[in-house]
Amino acid sequence: MEVPILKQGPFLIATIQAALSDADLEQLRTALVNQAVRYRSLGVIVDVTAMDVMDSFASRMLLTISRMIRLRGADTVIVGIQPDVAFAMVQLGLTLEDIPTALDLEEGLAYLQQRCRNSS
Repeated sequence: MEVPILKQGPFLIATIQAALSDADLEQLRTALVNQAVRYRSLGVIVDVTAMDVMDSFASRMLLTISRMIRLRGADTVIVGIQPDVAFAMVQLGLTLEDIPTALDLEEGLAYLQQRCRNSS
């Protein structure tokens, strides 16, 4: 299942709309990095609101995406982690390490806009 990636000004927004297979997550990684390079994006938001499960592979893939985007000079924000998913992640010891998170898309955009203002 292909994840739609929208361009919003200097940012990219990837909205995961259903559970993704490992191959889908790898495809998302490739697409996000390619589009971040193509559009010279300053930030990427990955919206996981529709995900009701976050396994270790998905967590690692989000971490990998964030690191790859950072190497391109942009920030990544994960938005919309559901309370049950957050609880399960904590119980399983899964972390997103230093990836910023936000409650929703609006807060994620505000975070990236603030980061852009602070870096200019």
